[in-house]
Amino acid sequence: MARRLLVAALAVAVTIVTIVASAAAETRSWQHVPVPAQVRPQAALNEAVAFGPDRAWAVGADAVGREAPGFPLMLRWDGTAWQRENLPGSRWQGELLSIAATSPTSVWAVGRDAAGGAHLLRHDGNGWNESRPPAGVVLTRAVAGGGETWLIGSRDGAQVLLRRDGRGWQDVPVPPGSVHGLHILAADDVWAAGATASGAAVSHWNGQTWQQTIVDGFPRSAVSSVLAVSPTEVWAGGTAGFVGGPPGRPIPPLLVRFDGQTWSQVPVPTDFGSISSLTPTPSGTLGWVSVARSQKWGPEGSSPPLVPGPDFLAWNGQSFTEYGEPAVVGEGDSWVLRLAPVPGTETVWSVGRADGPEGTFAPRILRFG
Repeated sequence: MARRLLVAALAVAVTIVTIVASAAAETRSWQHVPVPAQVRPQAALNEAVAFGPDRAWAVGADAVGREAPGFPLMLRWDGTAWQRENLPGSRWQGELLSIAATSPTSVWAVGRDAAGGAHLLRHDGNGWNESRPPAGVVLTRAVAGGGETWLIGSRDGAQVLLRRDGRGWQDVPVPPGSVHGLHILAADDVWAAGATASGAAVSHWNGQTWQQTIVDGFPRSAVSSVLAVSPTEVWAGGTAGFVGGPPGRPIPPLLVRFDGQTWSQVPVPTDFGSISSLTPTPSGTLGWVSVARSQKWGPEGSSPPLVPGPDFLAWNGQSFTEYGEPAVVGEGDSWVLRLAPVPGTETVWSVGRADGPEGTFAPRILRFG
């Protein structure tokens, strides 16, 4: 009798644990993570990179007012909190635009000062130091992957791509139009997201030439983020083109998928906004899509006619699950959402900037998992 009661009690306990675990899994959500207290309220973050649960960086600008230029801002996550990182020698006014890395001892950040000059910073595992940027190039973004580091920028008004070859930065041919984002698998396997006069374009580099495809032919459409899962699964996201409509009309998001043969548009559960970031799961498949300024049509006859849409979409291989960002006291919604996955985990960071009080803005850091 006692044995049966013990078995029954254990079964009940296991059931309770299972229910609690399932409930916890179902209620997981994005959480707000505060920035260091010494960061000014009108700071903003542009991008982040993570190496593990206790190591990540985020870059942006620490503002000094609504109009005056700010100063380059670097934050580091130590597993418990975000701390401001020391940048010796970086006393220029401006902002850090992008950060990328092939390893914790080879991290690159690009910035621009108030006069439009380019800045390139490198972390070698011991600290940050200014590195000489490529001559005559205005830098906008650093991208890393497959052991490669590339830079996106412009020279004399024309876009340039540069690849780190171990000794310096070498020019790489640029596909027609403009490039907004890259996914680098290897030196001879690079995907580029961008736009041309004919519409949104995705290009593939085989080490010798670019092969470009127009993935959306509507006017003013563009893709800014691309994720290559395999030769038969590539995703790209941005904004769809539109024709007509009143000034200030919201723009629909654009998400497209390549199956190895053709590109096709993938429906998303929001009507307006910009897909600003795609990020993979630990296995390399599509995990998350962020939608900046997401809006949906409200019920017929509602006023206002638009309601907030999902800020984040989790992909399970078949469909999307919608998530909103948490409310932050004294601040509005984010209008920049840049994702950074934590390798080997389901944790994902989102950094950017949000609406602040009275037309100002505020830094925003969110975490899932």
